Amino acid sequence: MDGKKEIKIASVLAGILFLVGVVAYAGFPQKAPEEPIRIMLKSVGGNVLFHHKQHVEDYGFECMDCHHTMDDNESKAEACGECHTPSGEDALRRADAFHQQCKGCHEEVGAPEECSGCHMLR
Repeated sequence: MDGKKEIKIASVLAGILFLVGVVAYAGFPQKAPEEPIRIMLKSVGGNVLFHHKQHVEDYGFECMDCHHTMDDNESKAEACGECHTPSGEDALRRADAFHQQCKGCHEEVGAPEECSGCHMLR
């Protein structure tokens, strides 16, 4: 075999494998988890990457610890921003609610309390 023929065969095989990969990826999408793993909270002071799964599994928080309006028979919690808007028209402002909830808990368990401990992503 000459070099051009080998390159053509390799290119065709690479194309076929690429197409099989795309079809397999599109045809069998991964199921989204029931609970979020991480949540990106946008903030002018630096975005916060909240590790939801870690707080639930490693630290043992229950849904009601943070989602205080959730009933025992509800299976899905609303996002904090549903009630706690940035303007704080109907409830405590979102930023104030997070600071009150998160910093209070961090004080109790000795976790980082300084702003840069959470607000680290720009």
